[in-house]
Amino acid sequence: MNMQEPFKDIDLAGDGPLYRRLKAAIAAVIARGDLESGAALPPERDLAELLGVSRVTVRRAIAELTSEGVLTRRHGAGTFVALPTDRIEQPLKRLTSFTEDMMARGLKPRSRWLERGLFPASPEEADTFGIAPGTEIARLSRIRFGSNRPMALEHTALPGDIMDAPEAVGPSLYAALAERGIRPERANERITACVLNDEQADLLGVPSGSPALTILRIGFDAAGRVIEMTRSYYRSDIYDLVAELTFSNDE
Repeated sequence: MNMQEPFKDIDLAGDGPLYRRLKAAIAAVIARGDLESGAALPPERDLAELLGVSRVTVRRAIAELTSEGVLTRRHGAGTFVALPTDRIEQPLKRLTSFTEDMMARGLKPRSRWLERGLFPASPEEADTFGIAPGTEIARLSRIRFGSNRPMALEHTALPGDIMDAPEAVGPSLYAALAERGIRPERANERITACVLNDEQADLLGVPSGSPALTILRIGFDAAGRVIEMTRSYYRSDIYDLVAELTFSNDE
């Protein structure tokens, strides 16, 4: 997204100092979700030219929003919407869907689809599902949101014989599978640290190179067949993955 886009329709008419009107306008842009947490603001010079105000006015508005914790400055990088201080704790002891996780925390889950369709299996997908390379599989990629905050990127692949109409999948993949009588019974997850590339960071509304948690989930049905491969990228400024451990009786 062009970083100037959310500011094009700003109306600075009204009473009071101009910098305070600009401050309120920027805060409103953020409050209505046009700028997500971690998103960059245009440089002061560009914002001043776009709005027809002086750089001093822009600087004062940004300074007040920074002091109030709405914005944050990063030396050599620019000004960004401050990241939220509240974090999501994700237990690892139970297989749940993103939709269930968000609803359990009182957040409204939604998705923005990036890709849904049937494609020839890649060598990795073919090896995971035990099928021949090029066999038709379903792929679903989306941005996952919790109450309009982008939380994660999710890329899922499934065998084509259990998901032959990926474009019909709604908010919950597991609900769509359940309608077909298919239920994942267990999963293996591998968690690694990574940094987001330019495209991933832009989709999640954070600076390029931001740290993230990559989770590779392989899901199995009751018969032990692999029915899901999902690679997700979770914002590490929001997510904590929590494991509950018990002590062994062995000394």
